[in-house]
Amino acid sequence: MTMKSKLKQIIKNYDELTGQLSDPAVINDQNRYRDLAKKHSDLGPLVGKINEYLEADTAIADAREMLKAEDDGDMQRWLHDEISTWTAREAEVEEELRVLMLPTDPNDEKNVIVEIRGGAGGQEASLFAGTLYRLYTRFAERRGWKTQVLSSSASEVGGFKEIIFEIHGRGAYSVLKFESGVHRVQRVPVTESGGRIHTSTATVAVLPEAEDIPEIAIQAQDIRIDIFRSSGPGGQSVNTTDSAVRITHLPSGIIASCQNEKSQLQNKEQALRILRARLYEQLVSEQHEEQASARRLQVGTGDRSERIRTYNFPQGRVTDHRIGLTVHNLDGILDGELTQLLDGLVAADRADKLEQVN
Repeated sequence: MTMKSKLKQIIKNYDELTGQLSDPAVINDQNRYRDLAKKHSDLGPLVGKINEYLEADTAIADAREMLKAEDDGDMQRWLHDEISTWTAREAEVEEELRVLMLPTDPNDEKNVIVEIRGGAGGQEASLFAGTLYRLYTRFAERRGWKTQVLSSSASEVGGFKEIIFEIHGRGAYSVLKFESGVHRVQRVPVTESGGRIHTSTATVAVLPEAEDIPEIAIQAQDIRIDIFRSSGPGGQSVNTTDSAVRITHLPSGIIASCQNEKSQLQNKEQALRILRARLYEQLVSEQHEEQASARRLQVGTGDRSERIRTYNFPQGRVTDHRIGLTVHNLDGILDGELTQLLDGLVAADRADKLEQVN
């Protein structure tokens, strides 16, 4: 099938979806209507670009046909200019089409669960984990997204040994998925009297929300639920009841726990959400372990030598090592101004995919 035939088939599918959305039987089936409406909406930008491509292709063909029968010199020159202009436009639109037709990640529109843990560096690593938590919550605020802490373990000096939170927002996973990995900080700790720069790390894992995914159905016989007394900061009643919940998925050995809520039932629900997300992340990693995109999302061990990004406080810069991009706006980035870095990562990922297609 030629490219033009493929494009016309996409338009045909789009027109069929348009017709189905007007069918009373579909309208009365809300689940089906919602699924078809999403497909129709997703295809819209692609169909618009296809129409631009076909318009250019038709204009070129018409101009060439006219050129065959034209004897006037001025008219021939005008037609040659028209062909040149439309050919350039066709090539431009074709490149845009190649990007729009790349395979999409089915998780891109989902909410995310973000896990941040202090790595190498002791107390300073916990403080850095707290810095990253603020970075992502500020970024979410800038986008108008909502955040909710699911589980946390505060350190003695501030910051977190571990914090797990959810970000609710359209396309959150598509924007944040490249944040998974080891983040490194270089700064003078508040506890350092000699002014020496220390290097510490924290790991970040960004997991797509795994609600309503058949492959992640958790059977009662596959989990063990342990109840224990909450510990650490959390209010007057946090240590007086056995409300904290730890869930172990026996087939995989994956563990999720939550102690932030006062209610045992609420903690259980939150722990199950974390468990589902981790099981889904494991499933996806197994399916794509040989792909470069999956390797980019691996978290690693938290050792100082591993890193995807370095936050250098003395020099006021942030460097993303995967794409070699350095931004001299540390304060802004720590306040949630991540767009420049994220745009660079998305562009690099798109280039990788285009190269694989070719």
